Amino acid sequence: MSVAEEIKRLHELHQAGALSDQEFAAAKARLLNNEAPADSGDISRLRRSHTDRWLGGVCGGLGRITGVDSWIWRLLFVMFVLTFGFGLAIYILLWIFVPEDELIGH
Repeated sequence: MSVAEEIKRLHELHQAGALSDQEFAAAKARLLNNEAPADSGDISRLRRSHTDRWLGGVCGGLGRITGVDSWIWRLLFVMFVLTFGFGLAIYILLWIFVPEDELIGH
């Protein structure tokens, strides 16, 4: 989405009352200064890890963006597999659809 489209969307949110005058001004300034919004979703930064991986690197990537150790994510997936049975399906889907970290220098 271009900067103009983003500003238009912000203006529409401001007109609808979803953004205060201060929030609108701050968001507009961030866009014009090419700064990423502070509340951008961490899930958009999710990447499978090259270094912290046992299988596909999904838990390492989840650990990096959430701040929770990857072994806890691994334990959660194992618990979901053993109790509900869908943990494996979720892991496989994340393995397929989450892009892998790009190696710098390769």
